[in-house]
Amino acid sequence: MISLAHLKRRLGQYAALWVGGFVLTGAAVAAGLMLTDLIVAVDAVLPVTLAAVLLGMGAGLVLSLMSGETVGTKLVLLVLALLLVLPLLWGPMAAAGVLAFVLDRSIEYSRTWAAVQIGISRLLMPVSGWLFGGALIGTVWGFFQGVASVVGVVSAWVRLWPLIRRLLGPEPVREG
Repeated sequence: MISLAHLKRRLGQYAALWVGGFVLTGAAVAAGLMLTDLIVAVDAVLPVTLAAVLLGMGAGLVLSLMSGETVGTKLVLLVLALLLVLPLLWGPMAAAGVLAFVLDRSIEYSRTWAAVQIGISRLLMPVSGWLFGGALIGTVWGFFQGVASVVGVVSAWVRLWPLIRRLLGPEPVREG
């Protein structure tokens, strides 16, 4: 049997990890802008936040695999971790991209940004070539960015909506 409660809790933690990576990267790069150029700040911050996201994901996965959950739950979590690792890494990358967009700068000059894109392309190119042929790598890359962005926005919304509702106050009571 698969524990849906455990899966839901772990997916909520993945969402918090994505939002945390996005916010932490954005804040750290923005703070770094007071001392240095955008590209230098991104190259200093992005490796640390990417490593933190990977460590957080790995720690959660190891804790789940060591838990008393069923084998089915553990297998589903392992598959989900493999499917969500790239979208989770896209959280910090997206923060750097958003800051570059806001500042009207080209993020492609960042060595870290380029290294991550090259690494992901090296991973996706054989897979897409095997599945679709080599001509669709641009489409696969665009699809990856779209899916990663949607996953991030949805996870942020799901995490932030209850907080926003609490800040707005209780719902008015209708007298009937």
